[in-house]
Amino acid sequence: MSQLIDNILFRDLSACDPKDVINRTNALYDEKKGIYRLDIWGRSYEVIPEQSRITPRGEGPDTYREYLYLFILHYLMNAKAIPLSGQWVSEKDITGGGAFFRGPHTLPTQILAQAFGKDLAAFLDAGKRLGGTPLAMADAAFSFLITPRIPVAVLLWLGDDEFESEAKLLFDKTIEQQLPLDIIYALAVEICHAF
Repeated sequence: MSQLIDNILFRDLSACDPKDVINRTNALYDEKKGIYRLDIWGRSYEVIPEQSRITPRGEGPDTYREYLYLFILHYLMNAKAIPLSGQWVSEKDITGGGAFFRGPHTLPTQILAQAFGKDLAAFLDAGKRLGGTPLAMADAAFSFLITPRIPVAVLLWLGDDEFESEAKLLFDKTIEQQLPLDIIYALAVEICHAF
């Protein structure tokens, strides 16, 4: 796999009860082949723990595979079958997020601000292409169901003569029960680059 993903994560997933995994995550499991199938952001992925391998299937956005694959493994092992809160929060509102999401773990939303800060039409096109649902927030915003348990919102404020453009990610409040902070960061990197 990669430097970022230790084979121990695949071994840990192998030790999980597949019935429990599919109940918590809505993934599918092929018992004969030992393969999990999971839809992430509208694209199907096969996870084969015994081979330490994740394979994308079909069409979908380009990915920062290491970050996405790290997210997939943690999601399969740790996701909880809890209802969404319906409350959007920033990374700083997540328990421990104010201290964690700074310096090297600052979410790379400046990529979005630089790419779309003066081009609202391009942002709208990208959001639609990625299957987003428009939100009445910022100058433009979309929500994305990354998995059935992980919705994320991408917001954009256009720049002008007085203010620089700004982009932000918001998460359902339950994300802090679903993922550790470093995996939320990995997911955010994936979203910003895929957008």
